[in-house]
Amino acid sequence: MTDIKKRIRERVEEGLDMSHYLKDEEIRTLIDRCILEQTKEERISLKDKLEIRNELFNSLRRLDVLTEFLEDSEVSEVMLVGTGTIFIEKKGHIIATDRHFESAERLMSVIQRIVADCDRKVNEAEPIVDARLKDGSRVNVVLAPVSLDGPALTIRRFSDREPDLLELSRLGSFDKPMIKVFKALVMGKYNMLISGSTGSGKTTFLNALSGCIPKDERIITIEDSAELRIKGVKNLVRLETRNKSSSGENEITIRDLIKTSLRMRPDRIIVGEVRDAAAVDMLQAMNTGHDGSLSTAHANSEYDMLERLATMVLTGMDIPMEAIRKQIASAVDVVIHLGRLKDKSRRVLSISEVKGVKDNEIVLNTLYEFISQGEENGRIKGRITKINDMINIHKLESQGVLALYEEGERELEQL
Repeated sequence: MTDIKKRIRERVEEGLDMSHYLKDEEIRTLIDRCILEQTKEERISLKDKLEIRNELFNSLRRLDVLTEFLEDSEVSEVMLVGTGTIFIEKKGHIIATDRHFESAERLMSVIQRIVADCDRKVNEAEPIVDARLKDGSRVNVVLAPVSLDGPALTIRRFSDREPDLLELSRLGSFDKPMIKVFKALVMGKYNMLISGSTGSGKTTFLNALSGCIPKDERIITIEDSAELRIKGVKNLVRLETRNKSSSGENEITIRDLIKTSLRMRPDRIIVGEVRDAAAVDMLQAMNTGHDGSLSTAHANSEYDMLERLATMVLTGMDIPMEAIRKQIASAVDVVIHLGRLKDKSRRVLSISEVKGVKDNEIVLNTLYEFISQGEENGRIKGRITKINDMINIHKLESQGVLALYEEGERELEQL
């Protein structure tokens, strides 16, 4: 079977000198003709012929052996290194598949196709790149000499339909009454940061929160690779960074985009993820009249995230740490921390209000917290519980949503 596939591929490639000008159906017709020519004297089943046909087409016009995983709605992550085993994440579990690339050349062809579609590049001189697929899936590529065992390719897939807050509550991320609390915080224009570890659902939750923004506001999103899918907002500007050119010029960073966004008359600025000196500009935006701005950051807790944020600011601004912490406390109103539990479920673990700075430390007021109630059939049970009253309610009052917030609180207490 391997020899037959090789002969058919060679014959197809001979007829593909003008492949860039051929339509998909013309490619399929060429493949069919070559299969018939090369299998006249071979006893090949129709099933095997169809498998060869799909495999060849996927390698020529799609993403080769990755295609079947990217067409599976239950696959959330695809991971591979070199021509070794392809691993996938499905329903929260990592699975080793029986698929792999036949050669390093075919893998590199797919990688170059992906990055070229995003107007980016990756090579030995610039071995790391972030990109995205046409469906919005996030792609990370690391080549040699950084990746020692061959090209490392990771694809984070997103659902065709991003869940809203109601669907996230149905999935168990939080109790349903919290929807009113989250809506009130967004409509009340609180500056919020979403923290959590890798895979905890930060981007998904940020998308869901964004759905609560009034549709008449002007929103500017800023990302390394555009992943946010904000719907229903007509006055939306989506900005994306750009890597350096081969001469090391023309780079456009998150910092550059935040700075220019301030001149675009935004009501809110949404930064997909803050992880470097861009934190300086994000905090300045939050502190200069752009209430209701949102962002995410990697961290293991709310306190860890605020300390990481302070360190990021320090890399871009040479001022005392005490002043940095005061700036953070002045800019950030609420921190929402997400986590992924051992049963693979993604939960909102806590919601905290930033009170201010005391003894050179940022002080948080925990509003809600996930309280575990043990396990049942392998799934962790528990619920969000109110811990303290919110102190800073003037934004809720000024935007007329205090009653909505309190209604959510009452319904939560009645559960």
